[in-house]
Amino acid sequence: MMQDEIRDYVTIEDEKGNRKDFAVEALFDMEDESYALLAAENETIVMKVEEEEGNQYLVGISDPLKSQSILDAYQIAVEHAPKE
Repeated sequence: MMQDEIRDYVTIEDEKGNRKDFAVEALFDMEDESYALLAAENETIVMKVEEEEGNQYLVGISDPLKSQSILDAYQIAVEHAPKE
């Protein structure tokens, strides 16, 4: 990714009230669900994108195995995607 490329950022608050800013690295669909790949310093997370009354919300994935499998599948898809 180029250094001067504009990125979207979101602030995520954990269950303890701690807030952290994440860059939106990618939005993608998998198995009829939408997900967001978010990155901060040394952390990458996947959150589900849900829609309600025309608004979109990020929802945490409570099962770490499911979250990791979605991230793994995304990485495999990117590795095997044709180069532009």
